[in-house]
Amino acid sequence: MNPFKQTWETYSQSWKLKNTKDKLAAFAQSLDKNCHYKDPLIKTTGYDELLNYMLDFHQQIPEGHFVTTYFMAHSNKSIACWNMCDAEGTKIGEGISYGQYTNDGKLIAMTEFLNHYRNTSHYSYRVDSPW
Repeated sequence: MNPFKQTWETYSQSWKLKNTKDKLAAFAQSLDKNCHYKDPLIKTTGYDELLNYMLDFHQQIPEGHFVTTYFMAHSNKSIACWNMCDAEGTKIGEGISYGQYTNDGKLIAMTEFLNHYRNTSHYSYRVDSPW
């Protein structure tokens, strides 16, 4: 597997992990300590801010997670297409991510492009949150 793809998948799976200890272990494998995450509503820097954002995501969508559907990388940069899924694996959103990697292969920046999420019978998304 492409080393950037492996890093991406470890990061992507960190969104699905249920506890802080496991998330931080995945971060250590895939993210630079000073990583930057951006989506249309928030910017985070470092593990703590990203972790808090992930925990908020799980308050909105219990066991929500992301499934990569397309990945391409070169020159320490990547593009990934993904589906956002609920606990049952039902697709409830989709998006595209742009990643930048350090020379040692860890993600230093993740920029998310999200679609408009729809309400479902199970979840309602806050106006001030993409989730």
